Amino acid sequence: MPSQRFAPPSEVPGLAARRIAADIVDGVLHKHRTLDDQLDGGGAHPGLKTLADRDRALMRRLVATVLRRLGTLGHVLSRLLDKGIPSDAPRAQSALLIGAAQILWMDVPDHAAVDLSVRLVQSDRRAARYAGLVNAVLRRCAREGKALVEEVAAQSLDLPPWLLARWSTHYGEATARDMALALGHEPSLDLTVKSDAAQWASRLHGETLPTGTVRMLLHGSVTMLPGFAEGQWWVQDAAAALPARLFGDIKGKSIADLCAAPGGKTAQLALSGAHVTAIDRSPARVARLRENLGRLSLQAETAVADAVEWAGPAEAFDGILIDAPCTSTGTIRRHPDVAWLRQESDIAALTALQQRLLQKSVSLLKPGGTLVYCTCSLEPEEGEHAIAALLAAEPALRRVPIEASEVAGLDEILTREGDLRTLPSHLPNADPKLGGLDGFYAARLVKS
Repeated sequence: MPSQRFAPPSEVPGLAARRIAADIVDGVLHKHRTLDDQLDGGGAHPGLKTLADRDRALMRRLVATVLRRLGTLGHVLSRLLDKGIPSDAPRAQSALLIGAAQILWMDVPDHAAVDLSVRLVQSDRRAARYAGLVNAVLRRCAREGKALVEEVAAQSLDLPPWLLARWSTHYGEATARDMALALGHEPSLDLTVKSDAAQWASRLHGETLPTGTVRMLLHGSVTMLPGFAEGQWWVQDAAAALPARLFGDIKGKSIADLCAAPGGKTAQLALSGAHVTAIDRSPARVARLRENLGRLSLQAETAVADAVEWAGPAEAFDGILIDAPCTSTGTIRRHPDVAWLRQESDIAALTALQQRLLQKSVSLLKPGGTLVYCTCSLEPEEGEHAIAALLAAEPALRRVPIEASEVAGLDEILTREGDLRTLPSHLPNADPKLGGLDGFYAARLVKS
């Protein structure tokens, strides 16, 4: 008889997604790699290429849930482990975190969460001896975990203590708790549309926010949604869409967008009829910006340059937008790794860079021109303090307060000085996934 060739047994469904999720969680917690680095571009996890869309979405939810709930997970597991989480086998730690996250917050059967976590450690040489421990702890988690979560529900454990302390000092303890609570929920998908927001909200089964952003819950791949291939909209948090609107009517005016990639604000400026020059220091990010503009059929001049060193054109600009590099603490709801990768000591170096960018922008701006400065940070040093220092150093600049009518009447997102300050707890909704904003600061200045 001819010999039969047998295909190797297929892997247990869902195990590949959990293995890659474990690798990425380990990358954040032990190798200090960002989620963006591990999910996109040249440094992306090689296993992502083989994942089906459904498994890729599961993997992202697993990683995000672990990072959003990391403090609470640490509390729960510490109560269920006599000797703490094994420190000599990262895969055992990742398997426990991923298994417990599924049991406590995800729509995954407990037995599947336990079984697949055990398989994860069994397939790792250093962690295999902890398979029995992982099995026992996660079974206890299924029985006792929800009560342990309730014990600490009011303690905001899912933020690093230094960050919670800063927010409590600057915004008040009650607001800081509300912000921490908002960050625990998976956020919606926000879209800036070229036109007819109501029509696109209807087509995409979403809703139109007061600011004109279309908000929806994503099921599947963004690229498969109606209107993506045709360039009718782009992904942009509702708060991130506000600063570019603060210039008013800019049709025919020259606007420089410094630190422009990935290009959401560049696209807004171009759509409004401005002659836009978009600058970013990263060649890869500028390539992505150009790709995005091409899909949207929008025009802008682009350049790879360090904005602080950039000579600029012979003629100054009518307007300059600076979305400055920052600690990005306002984006934790969409990038939960930021909470665990940033340190309080990072703030000083970034504020120094922000001041250099602001001083450079003044030299590039025409008399009578408008400067809009923004950061996706909730830290006052990167927002309110930065603008106060600039106004003290540059007598030719004056603040032009933002009116409530310019931000859809949302008084709560404006400061007493007339600057923009959005918080994760703003724009609440009965469904937490449809509420909230990224934390943004923006100020509008005019050069006399």
